[in-house]
Amino acid sequence: MALTKQDRRLRIKRRIRKSIAGTAERPRMSVFRSNKQISVQIIDDLSGQTIVATSSLIKEIAEKTTTKLEQAELVGKAIAEKAVAAGITSVVFDRNGYLYHGRIKSLADAARNSGLKF
Repeated sequence: MALTKQDRRLRIKRRIRKSIAGTAERPRMSVFRSNKQISVQIIDDLSGQTIVATSSLIKEIAEKTTTKLEQAELVGKAIAEKAVAAGITSVVFDRNGYLYHGRIKSLADAARNSGLKF
């Protein structure tokens, strides 16, 4: 029986998470993508705490965007600015089972250009 899209993504996610873990020095940057929105959080897996988070539902980002690709770029830039303000310069990127393409790629590129290393 063929896997559904959701089951396939969850299988890929589990495979990725076997080798990726965030620490206090280099936390994990996890991306969630829905049909309309995108959100990202920076997580310290050792303590189980979210250090910084942002999403496209934030008022400043929601007012500016016209396309979902622009939305992802603004979220990437915002998370990088918040992370640098919190003292985080290097992260491990967790694409959460999504393909590194489109909105995920534009978010990652915007975060890189704004000062995060991964």
